[in-house]
Amino acid sequence: MPDEENLVSLSGSPIFRYTDGEKEWEAAHGEECIEEISDHIERNIGKIDTVFHEIISDTVHIDVHHVAPTDERPFHTLITSGMSDLPMKVPSEVDAIQYMELMVTLPKHWEIGDEQFEDEDWYWPVRQLKFLARFPHKYDTWLGWGHTLPNGDPPEPFSDNCSFSGVIILPSVNVTEDFHALSIDEEKQIEFYSIVPLYKEEMDMKLRDGADKLLAQFDKYGVSDIVDLNRRNVAKKRFGLF
Repeated sequence: MPDEENLVSLSGSPIFRYTDGEKEWEAAHGEECIEEISDHIERNIGKIDTVFHEIISDTVHIDVHHVAPTDERPFHTLITSGMSDLPMKVPSEVDAIQYMELMVTLPKHWEIGDEQFEDEDWYWPVRQLKFLARFPHKYDTWLGWGHTLPNGDPPEPFSDNCSFSGVIILPSVNVTEDFHALSIDEEKQIEFYSIVPLYKEEMDMKLRDGADKLLAQFDKYGVSDIVDLNRRNVAKKRFGLF
């Protein structure tokens, strides 16, 4: 469980620190909806080029589906399956979905493959997908729209090739509207969210001023969920922070 201190950011959002309480290792038992998710991806995004399978899985079995760039979609799309095998522990007073999968969108030049992923400079987005897909089940918590998660405490860059040190969970703007949700049955609907890397100052802005302020800055400077290692830090002005 999260540390039970009643911490609140300046914007009024709760802050949870997961200092302990991680569940012990437990072997996962396959995937319940991998076929439905695969069909959903190919129907709405494109042909799956590769699936990066886990050999040994803790709690949930997380695979990562890769849709390669095309003329119509000139970027890589990576989507998880397996996170939605278990419901997230959404508080009863919160109107949010219990079943989620995650995705990340990478530029065309990004190197994808088992050999390339031995280099953390190329692998860190996949590492984040796997970590975040397992996170709510390991800590009996949940992820939802606008949640931010730092890479450690204090936050550290994901790799030597970037300055991002956290992510925000948002709907992708680079998919069709139909892709955002997949209905499995009357009781289970899976929603798909993108992880968008953030600079430390952007995480601070969100905690201080709220997600709306950060997203307004994203709109102002044309920031989308396509990872751009050289994009502007929208929480910085020329002569300082907002």
